[in-house]
Formats: sequence, structure tokens, C-alpha cells
Amino acid sequence: MTSSIRADAGIVISASHNPFYDNGIKLFNGNGYKLSDEEERKIEQLVLNQTIGPTSKSVRDTGRVYKIDDAVMAYGNFLKQTVSESFCFEGIKIVMDCSNGATFEVAPAIFTQLGAKVTTLFDTPDGKNINDNCGSQHPDNLVKRVVKNGAHIGLAFDGDGDRLMAVDEKGTVATGDQILAVCAKFMKQKGLLKSNQVVSTVMSNIGLGQALKKMGIKHMTTAVGDRYVMEKMVSSGAVLGGEDSGHMIFLNHHTTGDGILSALRLIEAMREESKPLSELCKIMTIFPQILINVDVSRKPDLDNIPDIKDAITSVETALGEKGRVVVRYSGTEPICRIMVEGPTIEETRKYCRQLVEIVRKNLSD
Repeated sequence: MTSSIRADAGIVISASHNPFYDNGIKLFNGNGYKLSDEEERKIEQLVLNQTIGPTSKSVRDTGRVYKIDDAVMAYGNFLKQTVSESFCFEGIKIVMDCSNGATFEVAPAIFTQLGAKVTTLFDTPDGKNINDNCGSQHPDNLVKRVVKNGAHIGLAFDGDGDRLMAVDEKGTVATGDQILAVCAKFMKQKGLLKSNQVVSTVMSNIGLGQALKKMGIKHMTTAVGDRYVMEKMVSSGAVLGGEDSGHMIFLNHHTTGDGILSALRLIEAMREESKPLSELCKIMTIFPQILINVDVSRKPDLDNIPDIKDAITSVETALGEKGRVVVRYSGTEPICRIMVEGPTIEETRKYCRQLVEIVRKNLSD
């Protein structure tokens, strides 16, 4: 909406996939892109240093408020226009978890209008039940309903609607990496994968890189965060990128992650291939991965903590080319994420627990 009405900025109140009490502010520039780290830091300093007040205009000149009454309809039309007129979702049974969040109204309407039979879960937001044991982070209820209803696919969005997690017809949760691989193959076959490149973060499973390599697609990685994925996409000319968490960016359609848009592309791929999601996801082999979050009381540079740095190096050496380690702080919560991938689940779990103990010893009170 920000770019379509030529506004100077867009502001979203959002806790992303977290509980409502983690709400913060997400900013977009006039072109519909997230702000850079540098721009956000400048704004943050203005707020923290309380330097905004004296520079504000007088009350007489602060302007007026204009309500956009057709915002939901305009957004829905934008999404439907990304689907070919010859493409129909008739006969597809979908169970949809709207996480009591931003997608509760528009997502069911779009897929119903396109011909799908939609069963909706968690579509009654009250301001506090958003992401509460539902949505992309909590797929258990969705899995049960997909199997019970005999649905072709389950779709789960997070609270602010930029993530998508999918459940196949057998009740298996498809990872964001698998969805990215499926969409990459579909786009390449249709001649839509500009530059023949896909961007993901360092948290993506090793299997994604291997799958893309087999398809003859170049794979680039970035730091964790969809903004970094977007920056790399813009600089490299890629039109597809994403995170294993379910953030996916289709730059030929949108300037940010959009769960509903991702779901449209995924179902298009299913229809085009005439295969169920369980078959499409076989394009990628998932390496055993263990991710454990550790509560921390502070966030010092991990490279400056010898115990942690040495422990990471030791595990990396032991795994060699058969695995990898990622240890990083969450950008939204007081936690440190320890992720280990390895050749077997036993080795992976062992090494991850070793790192967890070292991190807990050094960073938890």
C-alpha cells in the first residue's frame, strides 16, 4: 500500500511470529522496501536521544489523517493478479491456519475466490491471541486437521503474514527450504528464474544447496534476516530468495516477504507438476539438524568469548565437510540460537548439546 499510494513511508505494528507483548515497529520506505540497518540505527538514536520533539512541526502544521477503506480489497486484488487467468485452484482442498493475525480475512477470501475449498483455523483475532499456540511456529493443530479432512495441503502463516509453513497431504511439515527448492524448480522450468540464482541465509539446510546444484541453479547465502536476503537479491539480480523459517521473497512480484504470495506460488507448482506436495518435496534431502535456543542475559560479541569460539571450532573440525555449525543471537528475543547439522542425528544432537552447555555457562545468569 505504501508504494501504490506513493506514501513517504509505511509503518507496521508487529511482533512477527512472537506473542503480542513483543510488538515493535517495522518500517518501509516509499518504494516498499525495508530500511537498511544504518537508516534504522539513525531513527533509533533520534528516539533514544529524545531529539525528535524539538524538531517536530507545531501542532497547527502536523497534517491530517486519511483512512484507506479499500486497503484489504486492493491488497487481495494485487495478489490475485499474480496468478495467471488460465490457472484455477478448483478442486484443491486447503486447511489454513491464519494465526489469529494479519491474514485472517484476506487469505481465506483469496483462495476461495480462486476456486479452492478452504477450511480456516485461528481466524478470530482479539489482539492478544495472535501466534498463541497457532500459526507457522505451532503446526500441530494444522497437521491433525489436514489428515482428518483429507486435504491436499495445509498452509500456516505467522502473525504479520510474511511467513509460510506448509503441511503435505500426509501430515508432514515442509520446511521453508523445501518450499524454496520446489518453487525454484517451477520457476526455472517456466523461464521465470531470472539470473538462474536463489538466495538464502546461512541457516538453510545443507540439502538446499545440494538440490539447487543438481538443478543447475546458483546458490548464494547471506546473514540471517530477510532484509539481507533482499539486499543480495537486488545486488545480484536474483528474483527468488528466502529463509528456512518460511520467509520467501518473489522479487518479480513483491518487495518483501509475503506468506500468501508464497502459498499461491507453491500451489501453482503443485498444479503444474500434477504431483502432491509430498512428492515435490523429495527434490531436496534434509540433513539432520538440531536447533536449540538458550536464554541469555546479555549479547556480547561471540568471537570475543574464547570458550565459545574454541568450542565452535572444535565441533566444526570434527564435522568437516559432513556438517556445519551456526551460533547466533536472535534479533527479536534475548536468546542465542545454536544450530548444528551433521551426517547422523546422534552426532548432530551430541555436538549441539556440547555447544549449548558452553553458551549457557558463559551467557546465562
